[in-house]
Amino acid sequence: MTDAILTRREGSVLVARINNSARRNAIAKEHCLALSAALADASSDPAVRALIITGDETAFCAGADLVAAAQEAAAAQAAGETPNPAESTMLPQLNALVAEIQAAEIPVIAAVEGAAAGAGASLAFACDLIVAGEDSYFTLPFGKIGLIPDGGVSLTALASVGRHRALALALLQDKLGVAEAEAAGLVTTRAPQGHALATALEVAERLHIAPRDALAKAKEAINRTALGQLDEQLTWEEPTQYAQMASAGHKEGVTAFLEKRSARFD
Repeated sequence: MTDAILTRREGSVLVARINNSARRNAIAKEHCLALSAALADASSDPAVRALIITGDETAFCAGADLVAAAQEAAAAQAAGETPNPAESTMLPQLNALVAEIQAAEIPVIAAVEGAAAGAGASLAFACDLIVAGEDSYFTLPFGKIGLIPDGGVSLTALASVGRHRALALALLQDKLGVAEAEAAGLVTTRAPQGHALATALEVAERLHIAPRDALAKAKEAINRTALGQLDEQLTWEEPTQYAQMASAGHKEGVTAFLEKRSARFD
């Protein structure tokens, strides 16, 4: 089986690359668990100053791997079991990863090329700094499959871009391009197309301006204020999302996605 993520050290930085190019780096349970493990390894090593999460040149992360989730649900049904979304989806693992990023002592940087969509946007918004290539964009198309924004993005988007822009992303499912994302304060640094990771490594090098423990407390200070309700929001999102997963709208949205057609909602 292919490794869910690929990791390598670049000086004082650990780089974790989502390894699912065939599905535009869509993520499933194994990707979230592997990223959590990479973050734990990086945080426990005093020589590591940051973790960079990235995809490839075509996409940072296209969202949840709906094909993998559908396969797990089908396997449960074939075994005569009622699919349990807490087991067939990656939401518990994604929520744990988002909370761990927020609580980690080291900065976590998203190096984004192409799409950061759905759960991919949730992952990027959870990171402390975002470096984005010129072709990148952020979008929350959860409604297109009858779902709500999850992975804490209902709070992290609000903290990053403000209420009305967050509502536009959630309700209209617009794409937020790199220029607009930079103007909104979401993107820390823009990079030439194809150079988001290289630029993120340069940004990470600047972290040596202060001691590791000082940066950890600075991150904690900001996140205590901006994301103090994250655990509460994740706790609300999860059962609310599971209820949506039982809806007719979600069934139609997923079926349309798998059949590569437009969904038909009332």
